[in-house]
Amino acid sequence: MNTLRVTLSLLFAGAVAATGVAASGDAFAARHDTPPPSTDDTGCQPGQGMPVRRMFSRPMVAPAAAPAPPAMTKAAPQGLVESVAQANYATAIAAPYLPVDRENYAHRAPNPVHLAASDPVSTFSVDVDTGSYTNVRHMLNEGRLPPVDAVRTEEFINYFDYGYTVPESRAKPFGVTTEFAPAPWNPERQLLLIGIQGYSVPASEIPPANLVFLVDVSGSMDEPDKLPLLKASLKQIVPKLRAADRISLVTYAGATCVALPSTPGNEHAKIAAAIDALGAGGSTNGAAGIDLAYAQAAKGFIKGGVNRVILATDGDFNVGTVGVQALKDRIAEKRKSGVALTTLGFGEGNYNDEMAVELADAGNGSHHYIDSLGEGRRVLVDEMSATLMTIAKDVKIQVEFNPGVVAEYRLIGYEKRVLAREDFNNDAVDAGEIGAGARVTALYEITLKGSKGARVDPLRYASAKDTPASGELGFLRLRYKAPDGGAGQLIEQPLSADVAGQASERLRFASAVAAFAENLRGGKYVDGFGYDKVAELARGAQGKDEGGYRAEMSRLASMAGGMSTEPVAESPRR
Repeated sequence: MNTLRVTLSLLFAGAVAATGVAASGDAFAARHDTPPPSTDDTGCQPGQGMPVRRMFSRPMVAPAAAPAPPAMTKAAPQGLVESVAQANYATAIAAPYLPVDRENYAHRAPNPVHLAASDPVSTFSVDVDTGSYTNVRHMLNEGRLPPVDAVRTEEFINYFDYGYTVPESRAKPFGVTTEFAPAPWNPERQLLLIGIQGYSVPASEIPPANLVFLVDVSGSMDEPDKLPLLKASLKQIVPKLRAADRISLVTYAGATCVALPSTPGNEHAKIAAAIDALGAGGSTNGAAGIDLAYAQAAKGFIKGGVNRVILATDGDFNVGTVGVQALKDRIAEKRKSGVALTTLGFGEGNYNDEMAVELADAGNGSHHYIDSLGEGRRVLVDEMSATLMTIAKDVKIQVEFNPGVVAEYRLIGYEKRVLAREDFNNDAVDAGEIGAGARVTALYEITLKGSKGARVDPLRYASAKDTPASGELGFLRLRYKAPDGGAGQLIEQPLSADVAGQASERLRFASAVAAFAENLRGGKYVDGFGYDKVAELARGAQGKDEGGYRAEMSRLASMAGGMSTEPVAESPRR
């Protein structure tokens, strides 16, 4: 027991010495950081952002005064009582230093089932974000299931390439692919796939880019999967920058500064050195950083080029303007200048997913979560044109279902992108953007009239005048604007009600991804089609699988099944 006492004393003394009995990890970093840097655009003061090492990997709760060891009692064997007392004492000392999970995810209820007879029209905005999938991948690879609100089904589906036909001309910025086949979890229902493929622009043909990387260098970023991974990811893009491009680095912690003024893209050594010099320490005044980044973007603005701020952060804003709505309003105002905003999320423990996602939406950009250097390269290099260059803005999708053919329908995912019916024709309503070469996939689960798969009982007093059945499942409308604005343009086409005998490879894999995400959200709508069946379906639809992303998804589904404690529901009898 003497050894235990000595060990506990040393641990406690070390913790106090390491933290200075700080009120929190960030407060400690703020007090021990270098002097506040300049907030003008002349550059950072020497020492700005020097690393501040923290004892733990997540924010800590302020330690209370250590309790005195409980008095020993003679009512029980001395050795046993002393062991229990010392164990309680150790817990009391260690508890204040346990990690506190401050991750933040917006709650959105899943889309409900709609009756085509009473509510035949579905309207939503496209979404090219992929951050939910890679964030959940990160969690599963760490051996933990994600919180339900971290899972956004459409971002799982849109992470993958389904081989849609690429438009041959910029005159039509994207092509449309549709498919209608039985759902794998219930053959009494069907899946309608709507795929949009953007016009592909070779990297050599991307217009000159004015990129401002807004880098969070606060104390919370001082973790291996945050600032070091961010720096390595940023360096992946450096060799691809051209002389016509401009790049600058703006950093923010307790204050802001320009770590690299606008610099020609071909000055690779200078840019790489500025990235290498970044270090973490201090609190997080993200709002001030956003203002300074947009000011830098305005200075280097390239007319007819790509002008974008790329915010890289764990999202832990705790100084200045911290409310999501206030920041969204600020960014929505600044996007009118022609400068878009993309967000890159990093790390765990205090990751503010809600903020990162909503700021990207407000800034006419996309959100990605970087969980590895490979993902950093995929986003910033391999899919650079899709990430940076917008080819169509305010893209909306509307499907009118034929009540004579369709009994029920449900849009799978896109909860944060659902629009009112009247918003479709209103060009003032903001919607999602599509980048060069980007693809968007949406799935509807459909129950045809007369099917045993209906979830909602028919009305007793339904109108006697039914819509005549026809060969059309419904009617698809897409509305979009050119990148430079102007009036919305319309694409329309009917949807055939002919059901394919078997789903294609692309639809089988897309449905496996959708079922994977839906299982992580509780599995309410997949009729007991559990993780093992998801993995099997995905393995059978891998195709060429360049990069191994599809095989990885099936492994993740198997891993999630191994972690799940929920009983596997039986599929309904048919």
